[in-house]
Amino acid sequence: MQTITVKTNDRTDFVDITRRVAEIVAASGVEEGACLVYVPHTTAAVTINENADPSVMRDVKMELDKMVPWSDGYAHGEGNSAAHIKSSLFGCDQAIPVANGRLALGTWQGVYFCEFDGPRSRRVMVKVSAG
Repeated sequence: MQTITVKTNDRTDFVDITRRVAEIVAASGVEEGACLVYVPHTTAAVTINENADPSVMRDVKMELDKMVPWSDGYAHGEGNSAAHIKSSLFGCDQAIPVANGRLALGTWQGVYFCEFDGPRSRRVMVKVSAG
């Protein structure tokens, strides 16, 4: 298990961690298997989406803020209920196939750490398994 540290800059932030995850896969020596990317935080997530055009993630952020507004009469006392909801919508893990020693991502796909309660310093756990 390897850990990546991610520093976020905004309340909602999407950080492309594809290269860092790919480096862990390459260093593992696993040719065929799976890579599990896990976020151990209740107000963050991980997703796979297009990483060729940065406007895609800006659009995701804009629409997500419409769907789950920051102020909506939530009961949770810390004031970050929207972050918890967004984390649950995206999920805390992604399993990515490993083929020929590399992440088997599509041409335009990238792995994103999703911050919903930043800015913060966060952890992402990466496990590469043969099989």
